[in-house]
Amino acid sequence: MADKSVKKVVLAYSGGLDTSIILKWLQTEYGAEVITFTADLGQGEEIEPARAKALAAGVKPENIFIEDVREEFVRDYVFPMFRANTVYEGQYLLGTSIARPLIAKKQIEIARKMGADAVSHGATGKGNDQVRFELGYYGLEPDITVIAPWREWDFKSREALLDFAEKHQIQITKDKRGEAPFSVDANLLHSSSEGKVLEDPAVEAPEFVHMRTIAPEDAPDKPTIITIDFEKGDPVAIDGVKLSPAALLTKLNELGRDNGIGRLDLVENRFVGMKSRGVYETPGGTILLAAHRGIESITLDRGAMHLKDELMPKYASLVYNGFWFSPEREMLQAAIDYSQTKVSGQVRVKLYKGNVTVIGRTSPYSLYDQDLVTFEEGKVAYDHRDAGGFIKLNALRLRVLAKRDKRG
Repeated sequence: MADKSVKKVVLAYSGGLDTSIILKWLQTEYGAEVITFTADLGQGEEIEPARAKALAAGVKPENIFIEDVREEFVRDYVFPMFRANTVYEGQYLLGTSIARPLIAKKQIEIARKMGADAVSHGATGKGNDQVRFELGYYGLEPDITVIAPWREWDFKSREALLDFAEKHQIQITKDKRGEAPFSVDANLLHSSSEGKVLEDPAVEAPEFVHMRTIAPEDAPDKPTIITIDFEKGDPVAIDGVKLSPAALLTKLNELGRDNGIGRLDLVENRFVGMKSRGVYETPGGTILLAAHRGIESITLDRGAMHLKDELMPKYASLVYNGFWFSPEREMLQAAIDYSQTKVSGQVRVKLYKGNVTVIGRTSPYSLYDQDLVTFEEGKVAYDHRDAGGFIKLNALRLRVLAKRDKRG
Protein backbone atom coordinates (compact mmCIF):
# COMPACT_ATOMS: atom_id res chain seq x y z
CA MET A 1 0.00 0.00 0.00
CA ALA A 2 1.32 3.43 -0.96
CA ASP A 3 2.59 5.56 1.91
CA LYS A 4 0.73 8.82 1.29
CA SER A 5 3.09 10.66 3.65
CA VAL A 6 5.78 10.48 0.98
CA LYS A 7 5.98 13.87 -0.72
CA LYS A 8 9.21 13.69 -2.74
CA VAL A 9 11.00 10.64 -4.07
CA VAL A 10 14.34 10.31 -5.88
CA LEU A 11 14.11 7.64 -8.58
CA ALA A 12 17.08 5.89 -10.16
CA TYR A 13 15.93 6.54 -13.72
CA SER A 14 17.36 5.08 -16.92
CA GLY A 15 14.70 6.43 -19.27
CA GLY A 16 13.84 2.89 -20.32
CA LEU A 17 10.37 1.40 -20.28
CA ASP A 18 10.47 -0.07 -16.77
CA THR A 19 11.68 3.05 -14.97
CA SER A 20 9.37 5.21 -17.09
CA ILE A 21 6.44 3.11 -15.88
CA ILE A 22 7.75 3.37 -12.32
CA LEU A 23 7.97 7.16 -12.64
CA LYS A 24 4.32 7.42 -13.64
CA TRP A 25 3.28 4.83 -11.05
CA LEU A 26 4.96 6.87 -8.28
CA GLN A 27 3.06 9.93 -9.45
CA THR A 28 -0.30 8.17 -9.63
CA GLU A 29 -0.11 5.79 -6.66
CA TYR A 30 1.82 7.95 -4.20
CA GLY A 31 0.86 11.35 -5.52
CA ALA A 32 4.52 12.18 -4.97
CA GLU A 33 6.77 14.71 -6.66
CA VAL A 34 9.36 12.63 -8.52
CA ILE A 35 13.01 13.62 -8.87
CA THR A 36 14.96 11.57 -11.42
CA PHE A 37 18.62 10.64 -11.30
CA THR A 38 20.31 9.25 -14.39
CA ALA A 39 23.95 8.18 -14.15
CA ASP A 40 26.37 7.95 -17.05
CA LEU A 41 28.42 4.94 -15.95
CA GLY A 42 29.80 4.33 -19.41
CA GLN A 43 26.94 2.08 -20.47
CA GLY A 44 27.63 2.98 -24.08
CA GLU A 45 24.35 4.63 -24.96
CA GLU A 46 23.04 8.18 -24.88
CA ILE A 47 21.56 9.16 -21.55
CA GLU A 48 20.44 12.67 -22.48
CA PRO A 49 17.14 11.36 -23.96
CA ALA A 50 16.20 10.50 -20.37
CA ARG A 51 15.77 14.23 -19.78
CA ALA A 52 13.16 14.58 -22.53
CA LYS A 53 11.29 11.49 -21.31
CA ALA A 54 11.24 12.79 -17.75
CA LEU A 55 9.96 16.18 -18.91
CA ALA A 56 7.26 14.48 -20.97
CA ALA A 57 6.20 12.61 -17.83
CA GLY A 58 5.71 15.87 -16.00
CA VAL A 59 8.94 16.05 -14.03
CA LYS A 60 10.04 19.61 -13.35
CA PRO A 61 13.29 20.64 -15.10
CA GLU A 62 14.93 21.39 -11.74
CA ASN A 63 14.05 17.86 -10.59
CA ILE A 64 15.98 16.13 -13.38
CA PHE A 65 19.55 15.15 -12.50
CA ILE A 66 21.85 13.67 -15.14
CA GLU A 67 25.48 13.18 -14.19
CA ASP A 68 28.60 11.78 -15.81
CA VAL A 69 30.09 9.65 -13.02
CA ARG A 70 32.51 7.57 -15.09
CA GLU A 71 35.69 8.92 -13.49
CA GLU A 72 34.31 8.59 -9.97
CA PHE A 73 33.04 5.10 -10.76
CA VAL A 74 36.41 3.81 -11.93
CA ARG A 75 38.57 5.77 -9.47
CA ASP A 76 36.59 5.19 -6.26
CA TYR A 77 34.88 1.87 -6.89
CA VAL A 78 36.41 -0.21 -9.70
CA PHE A 79 40.09 0.42 -8.91
CA PRO A 80 39.75 -0.18 -5.14
CA MET A 81 37.98 -3.46 -5.91
CA PHE A 82 40.69 -4.54 -8.35
CA ARG A 83 43.43 -3.85 -5.78
CA ALA A 84 41.96 -6.89 -4.04
CA ASN A 85 41.93 -8.98 -7.26
CA THR A 86 38.24 -9.43 -6.56
CA VAL A 87 36.49 -12.38 -8.21
CA TYR A 88 33.15 -13.83 -7.07
CA GLU A 89 32.82 -17.62 -7.17
CA GLY A 90 36.10 -17.93 -9.02
CA GLN A 91 35.04 -16.12 -12.21
CA TYR A 92 32.73 -13.10 -11.94
CA LEU A 93 34.43 -9.67 -11.89
CA LEU A 94 31.39 -8.02 -10.25
CA GLY A 95 30.66 -5.46 -12.94
CA THR A 96 27.02 -4.92 -12.00
CA SER A 97 27.54 -5.23 -8.25
CA ILE A 98 30.15 -2.49 -8.01
CA ALA A 99 27.99 0.12 -9.77
CA ARG A 100 25.05 -0.05 -7.36
CA PRO A 101 26.62 1.65 -4.31
CA LEU A 102 27.59 4.67 -6.40
CA ILE A 103 24.04 5.08 -7.75
CA ALA A 104 22.65 4.70 -4.23
CA LYS A 105 25.11 7.30 -2.90
CA LYS A 106 24.11 9.81 -5.58
CA GLN A 107 20.41 9.27 -4.89
CA ILE A 108 20.90 9.94 -1.19
CA GLU A 109 22.95 13.07 -1.94
CA ILE A 110 20.15 14.37 -4.16
CA ALA A 111 17.50 13.46 -1.59
CA ARG A 112 19.35 15.53 1.02
CA LYS A 113 19.82 18.43 -1.37
CA MET A 114 16.19 18.46 -2.54
CA GLY A 115 14.54 17.62 0.76
CA ALA A 116 13.15 14.32 -0.50
CA ASP A 117 11.82 11.82 2.01
CA ALA A 118 12.08 8.68 -0.15
CA VAL A 119 14.20 6.95 -2.78
CA SER A 120 13.16 4.35 -5.36
CA HIS A 121 14.74 1.89 -7.79
CA GLY A 122 13.63 -0.39 -10.61
CA ALA A 123 15.13 -3.67 -9.40
CA THR A 124 12.85 -6.70 -9.33
CA GLY A 125 11.93 -8.72 -6.27
CA LYS A 126 13.92 -11.77 -7.40
CA GLY A 127 17.33 -10.24 -7.98
CA ASN A 128 20.39 -9.04 -6.11
CA ASP A 129 20.12 -5.39 -7.12
CA GLN A 130 17.20 -4.64 -4.80
CA VAL A 131 19.45 -5.69 -1.91
CA ARG A 132 22.44 -3.70 -3.15
CA PHE A 133 20.48 -0.51 -3.68
CA GLU A 134 18.65 -0.68 -0.39
CA LEU A 135 21.64 -1.65 1.76
CA GLY A 136 23.37 1.36 0.19
CA TYR A 137 20.46 3.67 1.00
CA TYR A 138 20.18 2.52 4.60
CA GLY A 139 23.94 2.54 5.12
CA LEU A 140 24.05 6.23 4.19
CA GLU A 141 20.65 7.47 5.42
CA PRO A 142 19.21 5.05 8.02
CA ASP A 143 15.74 6.62 8.23
CA ILE A 144 15.10 7.04 4.51
CA THR A 145 11.89 5.58 3.07
CA VAL A 146 12.55 3.10 0.28
CA ILE A 147 9.98 2.40 -2.43
CA ALA A 148 10.50 -0.82 -4.39
CA PRO A 149 7.68 -0.85 -6.98
CA TRP A 150 8.28 -4.42 -8.17
CA ARG A 151 7.51 -5.61 -4.63
CA GLU A 152 4.48 -3.36 -4.25
CA TRP A 153 2.44 -3.01 -7.40
CA ASP A 154 -0.34 -5.28 -8.61
CA PHE A 155 0.84 -5.84 -12.19
CA LYS A 156 0.77 -9.60 -12.78
CA SER A 157 2.27 -9.72 -16.26
CA ARG A 158 4.38 -7.90 -18.79
CA GLU A 159 1.21 -7.23 -20.77
CA ALA A 160 -0.33 -5.42 -17.78
CA LEU A 161 2.74 -3.21 -17.58
CA LEU A 162 2.49 -2.40 -21.28
CA ASP A 163 -1.20 -1.61 -20.95
CA PHE A 164 -0.38 0.81 -18.12
CA ALA A 165 2.27 2.41 -20.33
CA GLU A 166 -0.21 2.88 -23.19
CA LYS A 167 -2.86 4.27 -20.88
CA HIS A 168 -0.44 6.92 -19.64
CA GLN A 169 1.10 7.57 -23.10
CA ILE A 170 4.51 6.22 -22.17
CA GLN A 171 6.53 5.54 -25.29
CA ILE A 172 6.92 1.85 -26.06
CA THR A 173 9.49 0.79 -28.63
CA LYS A 174 8.22 -1.81 -31.08
CA ASP A 175 10.31 -4.70 -29.76
CA LYS A 176 8.82 -4.23 -26.30
CA ARG A 177 5.47 -5.51 -27.58
CA GLY A 178 7.02 -8.90 -28.13
CA GLU A 179 9.17 -10.94 -25.80
CA ALA A 180 12.55 -9.32 -25.26
CA PRO A 181 15.27 -11.86 -26.08
CA PHE A 182 17.23 -11.03 -22.89
CA SER A 183 17.85 -8.19 -20.45
CA VAL A 184 21.05 -6.16 -20.40
CA ASP A 185 22.87 -4.11 -17.80
CA ALA A 186 26.02 -2.27 -18.82
CA ASN A 187 28.61 0.16 -17.51
CA LEU A 188 32.23 1.00 -18.20
CA LEU A 189 33.45 -2.17 -16.50
CA HIS A 190 31.18 -4.74 -18.11
CA SER A 191 27.93 -5.77 -19.71
CA SER A 192 25.68 -8.50 -18.35
CA SER A 193 22.91 -10.34 -20.17
CA GLU A 194 20.31 -12.50 -18.44
CA GLY A 195 16.92 -14.10 -19.00
CA LYS A 196 14.83 -15.38 -21.91
CA VAL A 197 17.15 -17.03 -24.48
CA LEU A 198 19.76 -17.45 -21.73
CA GLU A 199 17.60 -19.12 -19.09
CA ASP A 200 18.54 -22.71 -20.04
CA PRO A 201 22.13 -23.20 -18.80
CA ALA A 202 22.53 -26.25 -21.05
CA VAL A 203 22.19 -24.17 -24.22
CA GLU A 204 25.12 -22.14 -25.55
CA ALA A 205 24.50 -18.39 -25.66
CA PRO A 206 23.78 -17.10 -29.18
CA GLU A 207 26.54 -14.99 -30.65
CA PHE A 208 24.26 -11.94 -30.87
CA VAL A 209 24.19 -11.77 -27.07
CA HIS A 210 27.79 -10.58 -27.04
CA MET A 211 28.03 -6.82 -27.48
CA ARG A 212 31.45 -5.83 -26.18
CA THR A 213 33.77 -8.43 -27.67
CA ILE A 214 34.34 -10.15 -30.97
CA ALA A 215 34.47 -13.94 -30.92
CA PRO A 216 37.97 -15.16 -29.94
CA GLU A 217 38.18 -17.25 -33.11
CA ASP A 218 37.59 -14.07 -35.15
CA ALA A 219 40.32 -12.12 -33.36
CA PRO A 220 43.55 -11.24 -35.20
CA ASP A 221 46.07 -14.01 -35.86
CA LYS A 222 48.84 -11.72 -34.60
CA PRO A 223 49.05 -11.02 -30.85
CA THR A 224 48.80 -7.51 -29.42
CA ILE A 225 51.47 -6.65 -26.87
CA ILE A 226 51.00 -3.72 -24.48
CA THR A 227 52.54 -2.37 -21.31
CA ILE A 228 50.56 -1.19 -18.28
CA ASP A 229 52.15 1.02 -15.64
CA PHE A 230 50.99 0.77 -12.01
CA GLU A 231 51.33 3.14 -9.08
CA LYS A 232 50.33 1.87 -5.64
CA GLY A 233 48.20 -0.86 -7.12
CA ASP A 234 46.30 1.26 -9.65
CA PRO A 235 46.94 1.35 -13.42
CA VAL A 236 48.03 4.79 -14.59
CA ALA A 237 49.37 4.37 -18.15
CA ILE A 238 49.14 2.16 -21.24
CA ASP A 239 52.20 1.95 -23.50
CA GLY A 240 53.71 4.84 -21.55
CA VAL A 241 50.75 7.17 -22.10
CA LYS A 242 49.25 8.50 -18.86
CA LEU A 243 45.45 8.23 -18.77
CA SER A 244 42.69 9.10 -16.33
CA PRO A 245 40.97 6.11 -14.66
CA ALA A 246 37.95 6.13 -16.98
CA ALA A 247 40.04 6.76 -20.10
CA LEU A 248 42.41 3.93 -19.15
CA LEU A 249 39.60 1.43 -18.63
CA THR A 250 38.01 2.57 -21.91
CA LYS A 251 41.30 1.89 -23.72
CA LEU A 252 41.63 -1.55 -22.12
CA ASN A 253 38.05 -2.30 -23.17
CA GLU A 254 38.92 -1.48 -26.76
CA LEU A 255 42.00 -3.69 -26.68
CA GLY A 256 40.05 -6.50 -25.06
CA ARG A 257 37.18 -6.19 -27.51
CA ASP A 258 39.45 -6.40 -30.52
CA ASN A 259 41.15 -9.54 -29.18
CA GLY A 260 38.03 -11.40 -28.04
CA ILE A 261 38.89 -11.10 -24.34
CA GLY A 262 36.60 -11.11 -21.34
CA ARG A 263 33.65 -13.39 -22.15
CA LEU A 264 32.09 -15.38 -19.33
CA ASP A 265 29.11 -17.73 -19.24
CA LEU A 266 28.29 -18.23 -15.56
CA VAL A 267 25.72 -19.87 -13.32
CA GLU A 268 26.02 -17.98 -10.06
CA ASN A 269 24.47 -18.13 -6.61
CA ARG A 270 22.38 -15.04 -5.96
CA PHE A 271 22.27 -13.56 -2.47
CA VAL A 272 18.49 -14.04 -2.39
CA GLY A 273 18.93 -17.80 -2.67
CA MET A 274 18.44 -18.88 -6.28
CA LYS A 275 20.87 -19.71 -9.05
CA SER A 276 20.94 -17.61 -12.20
CA ARG A 277 22.70 -17.88 -15.53
CA GLY A 278 24.33 -14.81 -16.98
CA VAL A 279 26.60 -13.97 -19.90
CA TYR A 280 29.12 -11.32 -18.93
CA GLU A 281 31.69 -9.37 -20.93
CA THR A 282 34.49 -7.64 -19.05
CA PRO A 283 37.24 -7.06 -21.62
CA GLY A 284 39.25 -4.34 -19.90
CA GLY A 285 38.74 -5.77 -16.43
CA THR A 286 40.03 -9.18 -17.51
CA ILE A 287 43.25 -7.60 -18.79
CA LEU A 288 43.56 -5.45 -15.67
CA LEU A 289 43.18 -8.40 -13.30
CA ALA A 290 45.94 -10.38 -15.02
CA ALA A 291 48.27 -7.37 -15.15
CA HIS A 292 47.66 -6.45 -11.50
CA ARG A 293 48.47 -9.96 -10.36
CA GLY A 294 51.57 -9.74 -12.54
CA ILE A 295 52.94 -6.64 -10.81
CA GLU A 296 52.01 -8.03 -7.39
CA SER A 297 53.97 -11.20 -8.14
CA ILE A 298 57.28 -9.31 -7.88
CA THR A 299 56.37 -6.60 -5.36
CA LEU A 300 54.34 -8.40 -2.66
CA ASP A 301 55.89 -10.57 0.00
CA ARG A 302 54.62 -14.16 0.11
CA GLY A 303 52.82 -13.68 3.42
CA ALA A 304 51.06 -10.52 2.28
CA MET A 305 50.10 -12.05 -1.07
CA HIS A 306 48.70 -15.22 0.46
CA LEU A 307 46.77 -13.30 3.11
CA LYS A 308 45.26 -11.11 0.37
CA ASP A 309 44.18 -14.24 -1.48
CA GLU A 310 42.51 -15.54 1.70
CA LEU A 311 40.69 -12.25 2.30
CA MET A 312 39.56 -11.80 -1.30
CA PRO A 313 36.56 -14.21 -1.28
CA LYS A 314 35.14 -12.41 1.76
CA TYR A 315 35.67 -9.05 0.07
CA ALA A 316 34.03 -10.36 -3.11
CA SER A 317 30.98 -11.61 -1.21
CA LEU A 318 30.58 -8.25 0.52
CA VAL A 319 30.59 -6.44 -2.82
CA TYR A 320 28.30 -8.98 -4.47
CA ASN A 321 25.82 -8.91 -1.61
CA GLY A 322 25.66 -5.11 -1.39
CA PHE A 323 27.73 -4.37 1.71
CA TRP A 324 30.01 -1.77 0.12
CA PHE A 325 29.30 0.75 2.89
CA SER A 326 29.76 -1.79 5.70
CA PRO A 327 32.55 -1.45 8.29
CA GLU A 328 33.93 -4.88 7.42
CA ARG A 329 34.39 -3.94 3.76
CA GLU A 330 36.13 -0.74 4.82
CA MET A 331 38.36 -2.69 7.22
CA LEU A 332 39.35 -5.08 4.46
CA GLN A 333 39.92 -2.16 2.09
CA ALA A 334 42.31 -0.52 4.56
CA ALA A 335 44.38 -3.71 4.76
CA ILE A 336 44.32 -4.19 0.98
CA ASP A 337 45.31 -0.58 0.32
CA TYR A 338 48.20 -0.86 2.77
CA SER A 339 49.45 -3.89 0.87
CA GLN A 340 49.59 -1.82 -2.33
CA THR A 341 52.02 0.88 -1.15
CA LYS A 342 54.89 -0.61 -3.19
CA VAL A 343 52.85 -2.30 -5.94
CA SER A 344 54.30 -0.03 -8.62
CA GLY A 345 56.05 -0.77 -11.88
CA GLN A 346 55.32 -1.99 -15.38
CA VAL A 347 53.75 -5.16 -16.74
CA ARG A 348 54.02 -6.36 -20.34
CA VAL A 349 50.95 -8.25 -21.52
CA LYS A 350 50.19 -10.34 -24.61
CA LEU A 351 46.60 -10.36 -25.88
CA TYR A 352 45.72 -13.16 -28.28
CA LYS A 353 42.41 -14.76 -29.27
CA GLY A 354 40.65 -14.44 -25.93
CA ASN A 355 43.75 -14.97 -23.80
CA VAL A 356 45.68 -12.56 -21.57
CA THR A 357 49.26 -13.56 -20.80
CA VAL A 358 51.73 -11.65 -18.65
CA ILE A 359 55.09 -11.88 -20.41
CA GLY A 360 57.15 -9.39 -18.42
CA ARG A 361 57.18 -7.33 -15.23
CA THR A 362 59.57 -4.79 -13.71
CA SER A 363 59.48 -2.64 -10.59
CA PRO A 364 61.81 -0.46 -8.55
CA TYR A 365 60.36 -2.31 -5.54
CA SER A 366 60.87 -5.79 -6.93
CA LEU A 367 61.54 -8.56 -4.41
CA TYR A 368 62.75 -10.86 -7.15
CA ASP A 369 66.47 -11.56 -6.62
CA GLN A 370 68.16 -13.27 -9.53
CA ASP A 371 71.23 -14.10 -7.44
CA LEU A 372 69.00 -16.04 -5.03
CA VAL A 373 67.11 -18.09 -7.60
CA THR A 374 69.86 -18.80 -10.12
CA PHE A 375 71.14 -22.38 -10.49
CA GLU A 376 74.61 -20.92 -10.67
CA GLU A 377 76.51 -20.17 -7.48
CA GLY A 378 75.54 -16.63 -6.52
CA LYS A 379 77.24 -14.12 -4.30
CA VAL A 380 74.52 -14.13 -1.67
CA ALA A 381 74.69 -16.11 1.53
CA TYR A 382 72.52 -19.07 0.65
CA ASP A 383 73.92 -22.40 1.72
CA HIS A 384 72.18 -25.34 0.09
CA ARG A 385 72.95 -27.47 3.14
CA ASP A 386 70.70 -25.27 5.27
CA ALA A 387 67.70 -26.66 3.43
CA GLY A 388 68.18 -30.04 5.08
CA GLY A 389 67.49 -28.70 8.56
CA PHE A 390 64.58 -26.62 7.25
CA ILE A 391 63.00 -29.71 5.73
CA LYS A 392 63.55 -31.86 8.83
CA LEU A 393 61.93 -29.28 11.10
CA ASN A 394 58.91 -29.03 8.82
CA ALA A 395 58.76 -32.83 8.57
CA LEU A 396 58.88 -33.38 12.34
CA ARG A 397 55.12 -33.60 12.90
CA LEU A 398 54.69 -35.80 9.81
CA ARG A 399 57.34 -38.20 11.17
CA VAL A 400 55.66 -38.34 14.57
CA LEU A 401 52.32 -39.11 12.90
CA ALA A 402 53.88 -41.77 10.71
CA LYS A 403 55.56 -43.48 13.69
CA ARG A 404 52.26 -43.58 15.58
CA ASP A 405 50.46 -45.07 12.59
CA LYS A 406 53.22 -47.58 12.08
CA ARG A 407 52.85 -48.74 15.71
CA GLY A 408 49.12 -49.09 15.17
